[in-house]
Amino acid sequence: MMKSKYRRSTILTATALLAMACTCYAANRPSQKDGDPAVLTAMQEELNRSFATLSKADPPAYFISYTISDRQYADVSGSNGALLSSTADRGRWLETQTRVGSYQLDDTHKLPNQQPSWTSPGASATLDDDIPVLRREIWRETDQQYRAAVQALIKVKTSQEVQVQTAEGAAADFSHEEPHTYLGPRVEINVDRKPWEERVRRYTAAFSKSPAVLNSIATFTALATNQYQVNTEGTKLAFGQIHYRLELFVQSKAPDGMDIERYANFDWLDPKDAPDDKTVFASIHKLIEETEALDKAPLVDPYAGPALLTGRAAAVYFHEVFGHRAEGFRQKDINEGQTFTSKIGQQIFPSFISIKDDPTEKSLDGQMLLGYYPYDDEGVPAQDVHLVDNGVLKTFLMSRSPLINIPHSNGHGRRQLGYAPVARQGNLIVTSTNTMTDAQLRAKLIELIKQQGKPFGLLIDDIAGGFTFTGRGNPQAFQVQPLVVYKVFADGRPDELVRGVDIVGTPLVSLTKIVATGDKEEIFNGYCGAESGSVPVSAVAPAMLISEMEVQKKETSTDRPPILPPPAHDPDAKGQQ
Repeated sequence: MMKSKYRRSTILTATALLAMACTCYAANRPSQKDGDPAVLTAMQEELNRSFATLSKADPPAYFISYTISDRQYADVSGSNGALLSSTADRGRWLETQTRVGSYQLDDTHKLPNQQPSWTSPGASATLDDDIPVLRREIWRETDQQYRAAVQALIKVKTSQEVQVQTAEGAAADFSHEEPHTYLGPRVEINVDRKPWEERVRRYTAAFSKSPAVLNSIATFTALATNQYQVNTEGTKLAFGQIHYRLELFVQSKAPDGMDIERYANFDWLDPKDAPDDKTVFASIHKLIEETEALDKAPLVDPYAGPALLTGRAAAVYFHEVFGHRAEGFRQKDINEGQTFTSKIGQQIFPSFISIKDDPTEKSLDGQMLLGYYPYDDEGVPAQDVHLVDNGVLKTFLMSRSPLINIPHSNGHGRRQLGYAPVARQGNLIVTSTNTMTDAQLRAKLIELIKQQGKPFGLLIDDIAGGFTFTGRGNPQAFQVQPLVVYKVFADGRPDELVRGVDIVGTPLVSLTKIVATGDKEEIFNGYCGAESGSVPVSAVAPAMLISEMEVQKKETSTDRPPILPPPAHDPDAKGQQ
């Protein structure tokens, strides 16, 4: 069973994977090759040595790749006016891949009726640019990987003899790609955590001024990642990325026990682009106002009818309903629902909708796109992939796990450290030729409410995230979790804030209900968790009007709010200031 999730989240710093990287020293350290970082020199030298022998072994290794991720990060977190943590660290993580057999059939071939292991073996690596020590660490991992691959290939060949193979199972296990060489500059962060320690105190103290707030958290994270990759096809890469993020999170509880959560985040690439206090406090005050209003808002019953999603909500909708089902490896797995596998060249959206996934874009209208990357985790350049053209499905997002009719990667093999890469989304961007202004969309929504004889329609203004089921053993359904929802009445009454609903549906029906879109694109930056771990992604979409959307009751707690008010808001407390 696969359940993918898309959410806003603190940067996953892989502390557990990188912790306690060993520190080693050597009296004589050979110099690196001209122009190559020492770590890349060590990787290339050991790759040449290992492949020269293992490619002649029985069975032979036909492909070897090495990746070292050097991650430096700083993290500052505060809660309710006090500092929770302030840390900084650096580590290196080594991943080796040794494939045995051939591009057509190798040790990674999925066995029928057996869930694959999505994790990828690896080990922490020395922080010293010590070529002999690095080569020794790589050598040990290569040997372990080769031995495991040999055992796996025996099982694969046995399966081929005794079990029926699916049509897509006849596709090659791995694609042969052109080699690429890129040696970019090393990136570093130099963060003074003291100012941020004071800022998270002030930000969370501001939340505590409201008696409705049970808990508040502010987290600042800075991450610099330098990635080094080499493989036996000739690829040699060294590139770096930097990302800064500030997250604001507030919790409350309604009188009926339902948990209320509000969230905001800021992402930037350059320290000078950090949000100023005025901007952050404006966001804090808005979150408090919405939290207090949601505490008092009435619940809404299950409903099916017209709905209008703002751009950010629509972006998550497209990510969940369509994006995951367009990931190539799902078309190959018999355990997947394969909703769109046979639909290339067919109309799956209204003709005014086009969708692409373009991880080469760093920003849109001055706002950072979190799903940017120059090369994927299999050494293939990121590519702009046009998935849907005027409503017609054109292709899928591809890693190096090919399909019969799509034999090559399009640069979307991605993973979190410790996982094996698979096809994943990067920057999913939705465009439309049937656009309306906000006022026109609202008027159209009211028109649909009247036509369908509904007591109201829904306006989905903000959203926490969502998840989708793609496995064949589960209903092919999705669930999107809105945070701010309004009832819109056709008789002119003011909109009414409500709570307690989740958007649900099935893709093939839901995608045909889109009536029109807005004329402005909005961005949702977050982290998506699926088979290859949690990866940064963006989704971009205009507001979207849907003729019929179903909502169900939201899961809720039965715990009542605290019996006493917060100490600072208790009029009977003694000695309060």
